[in-house]
Amino acid sequence: MSLDILIFGAHADDAEIGMAGTIAKHTAAGLKVGVCDLTRAEMSSNGTVERRTEEAEQASRVLGLSCRTNLGLPDRGLYLTPEHVLAVTAEIRRHAPRMVFAPYWEDRHPDHVNCSKLVQEAVFNAKLRNYMPDMPAVQVKELYFYFINDIGPTDLIVDISEHYEQKETSLRCYRSQFELGEGVVSTPLNQGYIERVRARDSLLGQRSLIPFAEGFATITPYIVHQFGASAQ
Repeated sequence: MSLDILIFGAHADDAEIGMAGTIAKHTAAGLKVGVCDLTRAEMSSNGTVERRTEEAEQASRVLGLSCRTNLGLPDRGLYLTPEHVLAVTAEIRRHAPRMVFAPYWEDRHPDHVNCSKLVQEAVFNAKLRNYMPDMPAVQVKELYFYFINDIGPTDLIVDISEHYEQKETSLRCYRSQFELGEGVVSTPLNQGYIERVRARDSLLGQRSLIPFAEGFATITPYIVHQFGASAQ
């Protein structure tokens, strides 16, 4: 399936934490948006692979995703290997997206950092005709990075105020991760994490006098064709 936007995360819920509001805003506008989770989060302290899969499906419906895939790479075993780069590159070529999003390259979780590195390598390789010549080369026009646990320098923000309820609903689909209960291991995710994400998104929006925003970083300069006009 051809997509306008393809978002990569190391685990199901990464994309929702970082940019569920942006996803909802773009699917509401008619764009085809997909998410690719690199692992099945089999090393998570809470929840099972089966439950995480069900939760991801629920969140996908909330956000109106066109598709959601999982590469089944090893949780806590993501590394910059030729095999992992090939798997991510193949996913990009399958969907030929105009825009790709990945986790920011600095984060407390090593899998998020390595996911970022893998996507950067794969976006570059996807355009090389002699790399995986059995699949057509794909030139990704834009690559952006979203924040999960740690905020870095923010190059642009998206006003998600009208879609914030959708974002929180998608996050609450992941009950195994964000809710406490009998037999649940205490982790940073079930210690008021959703509330902290809300506070972060509110603080980002405050700088531009909007209720809620999600921030993004980019390696390449963000093009403005004319100051005072919309960026292209």
